[in-house]
Amino acid sequence: MFVLLLVLIVVLFGFGFLNPIWWVAAAVLVFGATRYGRGGRGRGGGSDFVEYQDYRDRRERQDRWDRRYSRQHRERERWNREDRRDRERRG
Repeated sequence: MFVLLLVLIVVLFGFGFLNPIWWVAAAVLVFGATRYGRGGRGRGGGSDFVEYQDYRDRRERQDRWDRRYSRQHRERERWNREDRRDRERRG
C-alpha cells in the first residue's frame, strides 16, 4: 500500500511538469498520507491520551495489588511471630 502511494505521488509530481495542477494534487496526497495515514493522529486527536489512560489504569491496578498483598503479607508474618512466641512459651 505504501509503495503504491509512493508511486502515485511520484507520477503526479512528474505530471506536474506538464500542468502545475498535478503538483497540487501530489501535495494534497502527501499531506493526506502524513496526516491521516498509518501512525498519523487523524481526527481522533491522537492516541497519546489513550495510551496514558491505559498506563495509569495499569499502575492503579498494580498499586492496589501491591497494597493488598503487602497488608496480607504483614498480617501473615505477625501471625507467624505470635505462633512462634506461643510455641516457645509452651515448650
